[in-house]
Amino acid sequence: MGGHSPEEIQKETRRYIVVFAALAALTVVTVAVSYLDLNMAAAVTVALTVAVIKGTLVAGYFMHLFDEKKTVYAILILTVFFFAMVFLLPAGSFWDQVEVQ
Repeated sequence: MGGHSPEEIQKETRRYIVVFAALAALTVVTVAVSYLDLNMAAAVTVALTVAVIKGTLVAGYFMHLFDEKKTVYAILILTVFFFAMVFLLPAGSFWDQVEVQ
């Protein structure tokens, strides 16, 4: 947000309203999916997908990460990689213990 002209302020305000509406709609989707009769894997997949989208919107627009430099993106990507590894390592140890028949 470089300038403070009325046009730029209106543009930013409009963007925030659109992001708010998207977050509200995704919250409705989350609640609606909770009432569907889905198996556990599908329910978790849908819930995590919606949560990732909502988190991206919040971090990107309200925390202004979409306007940051490439260094910040590199750090975020590295963080996501390590976060995924934290979740995948226990799954790997589980599959090591499963007998192959």
